[in-house]
Amino acid sequence: MTSGGVALWVAVLSTPVLIRWLVKNNIGQQIREDGPQVHIAKAGTPTMGGIGIVAAVVIGYLTAHANPKVTFSRSGALIMLAVIGAALIGFADDWIKVRHRRSLGLNKRAKFGAQIGLGVAFSLLAVYWAHVATTLSFTRYDSIGLHLGTAVWVVWATVIIAASANAVNLTDGLDGLAAGSATFCFACLAIIGYWQYRHFAIYHVGDALDLALAAVSLAGACLGFLWWNAAPARIFMGDTGSLSIGSGLAALSLLMNLDLLLVVIGGLFVIVTLSVVIQVVSFRVFHRRVFLMAPIHHHFELLGWPETTVIVRFWILAGLFAALGLGIFYGDFLSVGNVG
Repeated sequence: MTSGGVALWVAVLSTPVLIRWLVKNNIGQQIREDGPQVHIAKAGTPTMGGIGIVAAVVIGYLTAHANPKVTFSRSGALIMLAVIGAALIGFADDWIKVRHRRSLGLNKRAKFGAQIGLGVAFSLLAVYWAHVATTLSFTRYDSIGLHLGTAVWVVWATVIIAASANAVNLTDGLDGLAAGSATFCFACLAIIGYWQYRHFAIYHVGDALDLALAAVSLAGACLGFLWWNAAPARIFMGDTGSLSIGSGLAALSLLMNLDLLLVVIGGLFVIVTLSVVIQVVSFRVFHRRVFLMAPIHHHFELLGWPETTVIVRFWILAGLFAALGLGIFYGDFLSVGNVG
């Protein structure tokens, strides 16, 4: 689609400009002291590359609507709101890191509070403005048949927004890992969105085509950014990029009634997050570490795997999870009949 191609080229062509500006203003990555020692050499690499990703997403999405047959939708606007809102939170976090020359940005309360605020705003608008179904869903709005009600769904959606944003943020620890993995997820959602558009009688997602365009824009932007972010990275996305990607992924899944399928499509992000949870619980309860270092990709680095090997193998896992999610979605479609 046009939106994905435009987003890709905007990211590819604008990122070098952003890199030069960041270098000129001495805006570089601060490396955590307790991380793998091989990462110390990455200190000073330009960060906040998420600015380019978000710009590419918005431009790609808007360009698709130059076609008079393609109309803007409230759901599409909400995706842009989620992406831009999360990017602003990430930008504040990145800016504090750069300004104070430390690896820690916003304090946990401020960062989490801002994410909750964004999640609540998105969820309320999704219910009262975009009229999303407030059911617990897997592949369709009625696939499970459990009505949560407005209040519970808002809480549920807010948790998903915050969890997805932080899951991608945790995965963004190796060059190109988050960008490459997210590309698979958004490509999967783009296909599903178009399928929902073609089979409205089954899925009842009125803005499915616009959501597919938003997903394609996100896929193109991540892929274009990956050109410069692949190992050895010329630029990092920072929290500006990881939080916006994670929030966009969750927002799309919620509006497309794929709440629980997101766990499958974004399976790699789930594994990375679980590795951190397991490590923390094990250390606090049993005073023992399960992994040499968490998140789990650092564990494999410390086992002696080259960084590129870890990245490519995790990309393979991300692609397999996305394909599995797409297969489950299509299998469900076959079970309810080829209608529409």
